[in-house]
Amino acid sequence: MRAPVPVHRKHFQACVWLVLTTVVWGLSFPLIKTILLKQQQLVPAASSAFLASLIAVVRFGVAAVIVALFCARTLPQCTRREVWQGAGLALFGGFGIILQMDGLAHTLASTSAFLTQFTCLLIPIWVASTRRTLPRMAVLISLALVLAGGAILSKFDWRQFRMGRGEAETLLAAMFFTGQILWLEKPEFAENRTSHFTVVMFVGTALIALPVAAFSAPTASAFLEAHADVSVLAMIGALVLLCTIGGYGLMNYWQRYVTATEAGLIYCVEPVAASLFALFLPEWLSRTARIHYPDEQITRELLLGGGLILAANVLIQLETAQRMRKQAAVAVRASGPSSLTQ
Repeated sequence: MRAPVPVHRKHFQACVWLVLTTVVWGLSFPLIKTILLKQQQLVPAASSAFLASLIAVVRFGVAAVIVALFCARTLPQCTRREVWQGAGLALFGGFGIILQMDGLAHTLASTSAFLTQFTCLLIPIWVASTRRTLPRMAVLISLALVLAGGAILSKFDWRQFRMGRGEAETLLAAMFFTGQILWLEKPEFAENRTSHFTVVMFVGTALIALPVAAFSAPTASAFLEAHADVSVLAMIGALVLLCTIGGYGLMNYWQRYVTATEAGLIYCVEPVAASLFALFLPEWLSRTARIHYPDEQITRELLLGGGLILAANVLIQLETAQRMRKQAAVAVRASGPSSLTQ
């Protein structure tokens, strides 16, 4: 008989904050797209690889400085375990971003979006293989709903699918993102201070992206030319404060209160949030940056695909609530009848 999975008392509070995490991550998509379009105007000779890696260097580098200043008093007391956790998160996340970025240049955007969702499938497979236990039925149903929703939302076409360089790199990126989520869950990191390993994570991610930017830079002055507009600086500021410090800070603190499998399902809300922001933000951002970036439209795919992903998360939360009630009932019975008379 399979032992029941314990539920932390901060579980539902953590779920709310992790959903907010996916919302601010969703905001990063129109922000990054606008920054890329504007920087292509500022540095016409720049490749997409240079601009994408440059954004990663600046985004995570500036975020590291801000968080380091915030915890400057305690940062010298950073432990080896905190450094090890941050380095692992940087390794998995940094290489995942680079592989996803390069894979996108060799496959359709819809294929990349769909294959990235395989993170939520890889996590329970890993958990089942290491713990030698099958996933709960609610998890299996939620996984099916998320994958179906992701396929619809990204307009994935099975007839056009082939396993080439782009598809292989995107699947490998999903494996790295899976490693990042599982690494954050490791029990030996439970007492680590979030601000400390987050600084290490941000520094490591910027250092991983830096060689890509340096190698692909068209000229030495391209680093400055790409930021020679106030609108770019303003959007990078929003990307750093909201999507990087805010998003990853929430993830690094709150994910410890849910299982990795559940976190993977929650993070699948990110493309839904990105699609919703794309309905109204591009036009406003394009006026600010003086570029052409039209709003997207509400589609059947957004409603149906997003609905399935949200339904998957509602289902897993209902099942968790049921387990919490059973857990509480067991605790009451274990305390004995004397507790009822006190």
